[in-house]
Amino acid sequence: MPAASPQSPRPRSGSRRDESARLAVLHAADDLLVEHGFSGLTVEAIARHAGVAKQTIYRWWPSKVEILLDTLIEDSEKRLPVPTEQPPTAETVRGYLRDVERFLTDDPAGKVLLTLIAQTQHDPATATRFRERYLGPRRDRERDLLTRGIAAGAFAPELGPDATMDALVGPIVYCALTGASIPAGLVDTLVESLLRPRPS
Repeated sequence: MPAASPQSPRPRSGSRRDESARLAVLHAADDLLVEHGFSGLTVEAIARHAGVAKQTIYRWWPSKVEILLDTLIEDSEKRLPVPTEQPPTAETVRGYLRDVERFLTDDPAGKVLLTLIAQTQHDPATATRFRERYLGPRRDRERDLLTRGIAAGAFAPELGPDATMDALVGPIVYCALTGASIPAGLVDTLVESLLRPRPS
């Protein structure tokens, strides 16, 4: 019989996030970004708004970019999920694009996404983390959505799945980034032109 360990493992003091404090930090980052923009967003302000110590934030997140990424990932999983229905149709993709439009124009989390996209143009480290943590995993799910629809014969785009998704989402993101209104018929035109849905 193995001998008992002379010491029981010590608890990891301070390393486990308190869920209420974590959510308070994410919500504070969301609110302050909308109010003050990225340059006016500081860890000190987030700490005050969330009612937590600044040291607590730095223990959990190395930078405000990582806080915003956590906010974006959590909010988009709830409010902008990539459809998983089987088999997907052109209407599935159309609905997803309309959700993207609403997310970018009406949801505070859309402001986080646009801000991070803008920051990737100036900061290579932000660009890398944005691709690793958000864009890459989401693109995997989007690619799977189109690949399943192609395999089911629901649509037949001339471009590959990645280029097709870039062409579908790109104009919507561009309008949101530049503050332009998104034309009412844009989503329908993109779907009909790029997906070439199979006639019903």
